[in-house]
Amino acid sequence: MTDSVDRPGTIEMMRVKQRNSIWKLLLIAGCVVILDQLTKLVITEALPLYDEVVVIPGVFNIVHYLNPGGAFGFLAGVDSSLRHLFFVVVAILALGLVVYLYKATPTTHRFLSAAFALIFGGAVGNLIDRLRFGHVVDFLDFYLNTWHWPAFNVADSAITVGIGIFIFHLVFGKMPEEMIGK
Repeated sequence: MTDSVDRPGTIEMMRVKQRNSIWKLLLIAGCVVILDQLTKLVITEALPLYDEVVVIPGVFNIVHYLNPGGAFGFLAGVDSSLRHLFFVVVAILALGLVVYLYKATPTTHRFLSAAFALIFGGAVGNLIDRLRFGHVVDFLDFYLNTWHWPAFNVADSAITVGIGIFIFHLVFGKMPEEMIGK
C-alpha cells in the first residue's frame, strides 16, 4: 500500500492548493485594504479634520478623526514613538499569527478562512496608516444622543467581522456553512 504522498502529482496538487488558498487570502485582504485606503483618502481629501457630516441625525455621522492609539483610544496618551513602535510590532506579529491560522484552517471551513483574510486585510489597512501618518484615520461615527461609539473605519470593521466569525467558530465548534445543511 502506498501513502497518498507517494502518488505522482499529489505533492504538486498540494502545492497548487496552498497557492490557491494564499491567493484567496490575498484577494479578500487586498479588497479590504483597497476599500479601506480609498475611503480614508476620500475622507482626508473631502472633510476637514474634526469636521462631521450628519447622515442620520441622532444615530450616524461621517467624521474625520485621527486615532493615535488602538481600539477605544488604547495607549493614546503614551509617548508617540513608543506607541508607534508598539502598534507596528504588534501588527506584524498579529499578521504572522493570522497567516499561520489561515494556513492551518481546513479548506472545508470557508467562512473561517475568509474571517482570517478579513482580519489580515484590516490589520494591513491600519498598519499602512500607522506607517504613513503615525495614526489611523477614523470616520464612521455611530451614536445615540450623546453616547458615541468610538469612531472607526473599514479596516476596523473587517477585523471585527473576522473576529466575530472566529469567535462563532470557537463557541459553536462549527461554521455557518456546516449548519446550513442541518
